[in-house]
Amino acid sequence: MTALIIFAATFVVVFALGFQSLNVNQGHHKAAFINSLIIGASNLVILKMIPASSSLLEIAAYLMGGPFGIVASMWVHRRTLGKNGRKP
Repeated sequence: MTALIIFAATFVVVFALGFQSLNVNQGHHKAAFINSLIIGASNLVILKMIPASSSLLEIAAYLMGGPFGIVASMWVHRRTLGKNGRKP
C-alpha cells in the first residue's frame, strides 16, 4: 500500500510540475495558482512517506511515478489548455 501511495504522490507532483510549466509558459494565471496548491500537497505526501520507506518496491514506485506523470501532464495539457485544446 505504501508503494502505491508513493507512486501516486510522485505521479501527481511530476504531473503538476509539468502542467505548471506549460501554464506559466502559456500565461494561464488562474490554472498556475490552483496548480501550485496541488504541487505543495503532493510534495508533503512524498516528504512524509519517503523517509520512512526503504524497500526496493517503494523506491521503484517513486522512480516510476515521474516518467508516467510528465507524459500524462503533457497529454492532458495539450487537450485542455494547450494550443490544440480550449482557451480560458
